[in-house]
Amino acid sequence: MFLGCDKPITKTNQVQPTIRDWEAIKSSGKLIALVDNSTTSYFIYRGQPLGFEYELLNWFAEENNLELEIVLVDDLDSVFNQIKKGHGDIIAANLTITKQRQELVNFTEPHLSTRQVLVQKLPENYWQFTADQISSKLIRDPIDLANKNVWVRRNSSFYERLKSLSDEIGNEIDITEADGKLQTEDLIRLVAQGEIDYTIADENVAKTNKKYYPNIDIETAVSFSQNIAWAINKRATNLQTVLNTWITEKKKTNDYHTIYLKYFKARTAYAKKVKSDFGSAKNRISEYDDLIKLNANKFDFDWRLIASVIFQESQYDTSAESWTGAQGLMQLLPQTAAEFGNGSLSDPNFNIYAGTAYLSQMLKHWLPKVTQKEEALKFALASYNVGLGHVLDATRLAEKNGLNANVWNNNVELMLKKKAEKEYYNDEVVYYGYCKGSEPVFYVKQVIERYKHYKNLID
Repeated sequence: MFLGCDKPITKTNQVQPTIRDWEAIKSSGKLIALVDNSTTSYFIYRGQPLGFEYELLNWFAEENNLELEIVLVDDLDSVFNQIKKGHGDIIAANLTITKQRQELVNFTEPHLSTRQVLVQKLPENYWQFTADQISSKLIRDPIDLANKNVWVRRNSSFYERLKSLSDEIGNEIDITEADGKLQTEDLIRLVAQGEIDYTIADENVAKTNKKYYPNIDIETAVSFSQNIAWAINKRATNLQTVLNTWITEKKKTNDYHTIYLKYFKARTAYAKKVKSDFGSAKNRISEYDDLIKLNANKFDFDWRLIASVIFQESQYDTSAESWTGAQGLMQLLPQTAAEFGNGSLSDPNFNIYAGTAYLSQMLKHWLPKVTQKEEALKFALASYNVGLGHVLDATRLAEKNGLNANVWNNNVELMLKKKAEKEYYNDEVVYYGYCKGSEPVFYVKQVIERYKHYKNLID
């Protein structure tokens, strides 16, 4: 399942009038961090704050008895001015250390290293081609970026790299300056959708997003390895010393490597496929068909619908575990499954029972409002995937914007996607904050479409 939220996000617009060094931070009992909302920095999943940058920040704050206050960065191009003016103590937003940025801020010891890669869309029907045939249709040498249009933010390290690369190859690269409010993940999505041809991303971010957008290619490097670090005000020299000591020590520990693996190495679980002989010829979908039928019947579901959900979640891999801790066939978080019993999520029967019970709970919530069961099912699936709160927000936005709050297609789904835009996730009727709404919309579409195929081919 994907990013969700079960309780409202607390936002802050507090402006700090002075630059705070370590002593002032300790005295106040609070560390204020400027963080971007992304799958590598900070996000909400089923009511839990997660993210590589967030977990490191929270670790540091806890060890120093500090309250961690997260301030979401709306415009990454303005974040350095915010730290210079004392609007926060630290920037944690997957920042690459560059000479230009070092003129504006001080950086801590790096906690990551990565390289920049070109993000481009794979050719249509790419699965029909060999690897060599695919490569022949893509840019594999940065020199071929000459006269190509690449979208990046003006104050990003990617812009600097493209300008240098243009000099290196002796030809112009057509750089389009993206709005500072567009994050790297937004530009990756635009490439995947075919709205722009190219962008640049740090490889760690690109690999994470490859999970969501399998039709992108991220194999062409455009830089050597570069360091990622936190940024602080140049006057906060004692804070820099404290952070440097802490980061240097923690990078040697198993706990640090566990967090790193969680966010940057567990992605392959999403791509794993189950190889079997099951299919329409044998009138079976998986080896778990009997368990699926048993549990689907308990909650009055067509078993083929539950089978479609399970394929979307885990591709029938009982050992599947996401980097966020969701487990088993229906990718449930332990705290969610605990509502339906004390069984093990590695047990297919309990996992299917708990997942089906949770989907039934979501459906019962929507049926009094959305009276047509087929329509209510779309709302339930979205809630299962992203969390009930985000879908409720989308219905309120639909009502406010003159759409039908009881119809999914071209109504509520549109508003759920809009929750990725500041104008909408900051609206007064939105209680659950930012949501990468294109993902649950895609999820619903995929589950329903596969369910239709199952109904066509499986009794």
